[in-house]
Amino acid sequence: MSKEHGNLSINSQNIFPIIKKWMYSDHDIFYRELVSNACDAITKLKKLSMIGEYEAPDDIEYKVEIKLSAKDKTIKIIDNGIGMTKEEVDEYINQIAFSGAEAFLEKYKDKANDDQIIGHFGLGFYSAFMVADQVTIDTLSFKDGAESVHWSCDGGTEYDISEGTKTTPGTEITLYLNEDSYEFANEYKAKEVLDKYCSFMPVPIFVTNEDAGEQTEEIPEEEVTEKDTVLDTFIKDAVTEEVEKEDGTKETVEKVPAKKMAKIVKRPVAINDIHPLWTKHPNECSDEDYKEFYRKVFHDYKEPLFWIHLNMDYPFNLKGILYFPKINTEYESIEGTIKLYNNQVFVADNIKEVIPEFLLLLKGVIDCPDLPLNVSRSALQNDGFVKKISDYITKKVADKLSGMCKTDKENYEKYWDDINPFIKFGCLKDEKFAEKMNDYIIFKNLDGKYLTLKECLEENKEKHENTVFYVTDEVEQSQYINMFKNEGIDAVILTHNIDQPFITNMESKNENLKFKRIDADLSDSFKEETSKDELKDMTEKLSKTFKDALGKENLTVNVEKLKDASISSMITLSEESRRMQDMMKMYGMAGMDPNMFGAEGQTLVLNANNDLVKYVAEHADGENTKIICEQLYDLAMLSHAPLSPEQMTGFIARSNKIMELLAK
Repeated sequence: MSKEHGNLSINSQNIFPIIKKWMYSDHDIFYRELVSNACDAITKLKKLSMIGEYEAPDDIEYKVEIKLSAKDKTIKIIDNGIGMTKEEVDEYINQIAFSGAEAFLEKYKDKANDDQIIGHFGLGFYSAFMVADQVTIDTLSFKDGAESVHWSCDGGTEYDISEGTKTTPGTEITLYLNEDSYEFANEYKAKEVLDKYCSFMPVPIFVTNEDAGEQTEEIPEEEVTEKDTVLDTFIKDAVTEEVEKEDGTKETVEKVPAKKMAKIVKRPVAINDIHPLWTKHPNECSDEDYKEFYRKVFHDYKEPLFWIHLNMDYPFNLKGILYFPKINTEYESIEGTIKLYNNQVFVADNIKEVIPEFLLLLKGVIDCPDLPLNVSRSALQNDGFVKKISDYITKKVADKLSGMCKTDKENYEKYWDDINPFIKFGCLKDEKFAEKMNDYIIFKNLDGKYLTLKECLEENKEKHENTVFYVTDEVEQSQYINMFKNEGIDAVILTHNIDQPFITNMESKNENLKFKRIDADLSDSFKEETSKDELKDMTEKLSKTFKDALGKENLTVNVEKLKDASISSMITLSEESRRMQDMMKMYGMAGMDPNMFGAEGQTLVLNANNDLVKYVAEHADGENTKIICEQLYDLAMLSHAPLSPEQMTGFIARSNKIMELLAK
């Protein structure tokens, strides 16, 4: 072969620096491109062997090797795949952007379909120049009589090609790293990047640190195989222990017998799993398999609640596993991670075009070989096709949840507290999902029983038709909860942030339906029958007394005869005002003046049947009236919401003073 010097064939002289610097946002992605190309080369050779166009040696072990030298600042990526002839190097390397994978698929598309080819772009190889000042290729084609080829390029538009020295089929690419990229030859950094992109590639991948010298391990001699290189054999001493006998004497007992051992060159261990769980049929996978895979991929050691195994061949190819994670508290982030793969090659996290937005709260993997990726595999093309994938995933999740509610209601209810944020968010974001889940939304009542909306309304229609009372904090609203229970009125527990927009959405879809927090108003069920005139004078009198004592001229005071005489004071806040305040908090407007948005909906309710309230009514100018008014107001506020630090300080000081008065 004569030595040759030439120019890379590019349509525009400016395209090469663009490819090197801007084609990929993350420079570490060169590992994905080069390793997936190496896997491709092996997949192609295996296909040719299957259809009789290549006779592979009986002992061949297909693999990709990555050899690192931080000392020499080099990375070598070696495969024993299809290799290239000089003509193919000209076609696939020197003519940038011509895709060898595409040409191969076209030629063999009707002959073998078992394994997919990863690469669909001829540009992937050039990602090497993002991190390397010089790249060399040594390759030998599988074809009979093929000559070895050596190719070299220093990152400009010129290359050198000559006869190489490779003696076995396959390709070895060597990267001579630039100054900014030395870290990629570090063993730990390399493994971190490979774990990210290549954990599930379909060919075993082995990493060797060439600077570390020969690594060894010790194994029992009977476990040595023909593939092992034995450096030494030795006897491992028995493990003994001195024990005391019944007669008080001691003897030495052998715990582990002496064993013949062999010191061998350390066996290589692949860094990837070539048969990830999602490639298997659900019937082949145990619950423990799913949990172990979850721990391995997401490093989350809280067990997932349950999972959905996706497996579809038509009208597109899609496999995957979606996990519903357990959320410990409302304050823990519920942002999930959906890892997207293309033929077992990692593409990206949480691509919103493929994964419905509400399912981004889940954790999972989705592998879709049919994804229309762009050249950097980081964005999608063909919106219509991608929408079909998204719709399919939504349908499978809805089918799983509705099926569980129908056939495994006990577990559905057990999981509900954890999964309801996902479901409610989905109903807000996706109309089709909402329609499918409409009959499977459940609410936990004060007795811990789970009811559908229809059941909630049916159970309470005699006392409050078309109204569902709800609780957002069982501790703060305990006084109201006790009142409801005493009167046999039910309420549901809605403690998550998503509940507020969700119930507003439900009200808009169900005519006359109204959700009210239990402290929004006092039902007539809690009051004694009385005329308005009967309490008119007392209301006016107490209103003035409390406004003066508290210095709150805008305070709304209402006097009622409550059945429970032990209740002295309460705060009610109209549902509309409270929702407006919640919205202000949600949008970071909590520092604004609440009166702008209806804080006048807050009312101090005083119980005319309570002795303390009667005392204030009869002793408007009494020595202790002011302190009692302040205490009654703070007690009412405490049963409604936490006091501010200043209010709490005043409340504690006042409580101490009241106890001192009682002690005199």
